[in-house]
Amino acid sequence: MIGWTLGRYFSARFLAMILAVFATICGMVFVVDFVEMLRRTSNIADASTGAVAALALLRAPAASEQLMPFCVLFGSMAAFLDLTRKLELLIARAVGVSVWGFLVPPVAIALIIGIGSVALLNPASALMKQRADKLETEIFGQLTRRDAATEVWIRQKSVDGDVIIRAKSMSGDGRRLVEPVAYVYDHAGRFEEQVEAANATLEDGVWRFDGARIFAPGEETFTSAIYFVATNLTPAQVVRGPVSPQSVPFWDLEAERRRTETAGLDATGFDLQFQSLLARPLLFVAMVLISAAFSLRFFRFGGIGKMVGGGVAAGFVLYVATKLVGDIGGAGLISAPVAAWSPALIASLLGALALLNQEDG
Repeated sequence: MIGWTLGRYFSARFLAMILAVFATICGMVFVVDFVEMLRRTSNIADASTGAVAALALLRAPAASEQLMPFCVLFGSMAAFLDLTRKLELLIARAVGVSVWGFLVPPVAIALIIGIGSVALLNPASALMKQRADKLETEIFGQLTRRDAATEVWIRQKSVDGDVIIRAKSMSGDGRRLVEPVAYVYDHAGRFEEQVEAANATLEDGVWRFDGARIFAPGEETFTSAIYFVATNLTPAQVVRGPVSPQSVPFWDLEAERRRTETAGLDATGFDLQFQSLLARPLLFVAMVLISAAFSLRFFRFGGIGKMVGGGVAAGFVLYVATKLVGDIGGAGLISAPVAAWSPALIASLLGALALLNQEDG
């Protein structure tokens, strides 16, 4: 087994390399986004360079978080190659440390970075992304849904079935709709009725349509001074509309999932995002094992370029497979835990198998 002093040395090397790669990618994302924002705001007189830079800075962590698996892969490969080039791993082998011994520090670092990215970076980047969206609205002068003169669409599920509501406009607090039209379907998906009114008000558990006209297939049209349609939505949900699971901080995902289910909407995306974040440390471990399998060849044997290219390709395939299986899970074809954990688990096993074949023959 690796000693404490050597373990700390290797850990520091891997941590520094991974953080350097992450900082580089963050800087590149910031610069590219900043240049693009400057181009988009070139005709806006009120958009200052400082505001544009702040916007790009707020958006950078969310984009960089998606690339963290590649940061771990590239950082680990760079650290392994540097240690191999300087013969430090050769010396470690010579004193009796096996490949599994000097894999302990990078695997531990990958787990720590994974846990930190889930517990700290993800909530921070989500909050910064929300602030960036508000700042972008201020800079570009875009209208929010509550101020827009365009039509508002709301979809809900309730005890009555599925309801789709179209309205000409909506009040700022989400409690009042102007000229709403509700299309009501039963639980089997069959159209039941269409409700039109001059306005609708959100009350506890119901939409109240004032001066409603009701059209039902095979029945005569009739009017009602007040007509109620059941709902589970809150005013905040009406204003906010559907929430992307990626924009919700990790610590709020479970609460948001419960609110979405209470509103009668599909919460599969929140389950998948929660499980994906839980599986992220294992995904980072898989990236370390893949990097080790493709980076431990001695320089004097040659073929380093092909090995590095193979490692990058393997990491890219794992990333694409993770996204593909995630999309399948989001469609409800497989369960969220299977969709989130299976790519990382399979990749970890394959990486360990490759190292076993390479080192222990």
